[in-house]
Amino acid sequence: MMILVNTDYISGKELETLSIVKGSTIQSKHVGKDIMNSLKTLVGGELASYNTMMNEARALATKRMVQEAESLGADGIVNIRYASSAIMQGAAEVIAYGTAVKFK
Repeated sequence: MMILVNTDYISGKELETLSIVKGSTIQSKHVGKDIMNSLKTLVGGELASYNTMMNEARALATKRMVQEAESLGADGIVNIRYASSAIMQGAAEVIAYGTAVKFK
């Protein structure tokens, strides 16, 4: 099982650094939901469908990062970070990246 942490160490493990690994995705929302969210911004509140979209995007980016680490024979990924950026109205890119490590 791959160990994922946002620290630069894994408690009790001596690590050998393999490589930086990353995963990314670009997600968009249905145009009808986008219109509803535009109306919601007038009254305030959480934009639930965008929240769901970003959670799905983070999960997929993480999965792709783990797959890249597994292909290197990694036991874990340290220093995991996430970044996102708007690509266009209703679409966002999410990237997950970290350092693949092997236990000594």
